[in-house]
Amino acid sequence: MRKGCASLAAVVENALGQNPYAGDIFVFVGKHKNRVKIVAWDRSGFWLCSKRLEQGTFAVPKGAAVENGVGTMPLSPAQIQMLLEGIDVHHATYHAHYHRPPSAAATTTSAPASASTLIT
Repeated sequence: MRKGCASLAAVVENALGQNPYAGDIFVFVGKHKNRVKIVAWDRSGFWLCSKRLEQGTFAVPKGAAVENGVGTMPLSPAQIQMLLEGIDVHHATYHAHYHRPPSAAATTTSAPASASTLIT
């Protein structure tokens, strides 16, 4: 966790084979899982954010693909926020929400039903 934004951008480009200038956010977690660095490019330069925990470790999601000795996985913005807040996604539970049953009038009309999609 000694590298700066230029060195981490080089890791993104050389070790991961990705474009650090594409606008994606890259999260690096230290081997002890108590430090995180985030590198992002905006049109004028790199952002480098770092966080060190005084106690405990970050809840790193499991299932990272290991390539060239580097574990990588895509994360959604929600997963990045949960990582930084210390929420372990694998131990979280989903509580089903109430959905009103369709009324008889809605089922007899020819209007298309609205669909909802959960993106994870």
